[in-house]
Amino acid sequence: MSLASPRLREGLVVGWLWRWADDRWVCAYPCPMLKPAPTTKIDPDLARGRLEEILPASATHHALLVVSFPNTSYRLRLEPAGGVERFSEHVGKGVVGRIHARAKRVDVVGAGGRYVEPVHGRPRRVQGSILSVNEKGATITVGAGAPLVCALMDTRQKAGMFEPGQFVSFDVERGATFTLVE
Repeated sequence: MSLASPRLREGLVVGWLWRWADDRWVCAYPCPMLKPAPTTKIDPDLARGRLEEILPASATHHALLVVSFPNTSYRLRLEPAGGVERFSEHVGKGVVGRIHARAKRVDVVGAGGRYVEPVHGRPRRVQGSILSVNEKGATITVGAGAPLVCALMDTRQKAGMFEPGQFVSFDVERGATFTLVE
């Protein structure tokens, strides 16, 4: 039976695993599905994610938030802006906020994918498209799986040197923060 067969198309349902048995398609068991990303429009500077956990402060680091993002494997460790107390009621729930980071030097690149590196941990390297430029605030917002509002730390660079749509890559200084927007 070909994939174009009407009989095959009628038997398939997204989210279920089907197998061919006894000259017909039978359902084996339900498959786990990704949670779809929300589709409502929000400010391009805002990141929509899920607060997975709060890591307490230790001798080597401040308290950290572990935030995941829809349709990615990212689990970024970000410092809470405004104190960790504001976030305790949001653990395990969806959150909307701004990720602020300091870009060491921004380079315009011609190829590659959008990413935040590493996938688990504090952001160290980012590559993506510029979503917006704020010359007054001296920041650029970069879409790389989640939008990051980045302050330019290289004194030779100004936000006005960049324009939306450019593909850029840069290292991130330690101390990226997440500011909750309510």
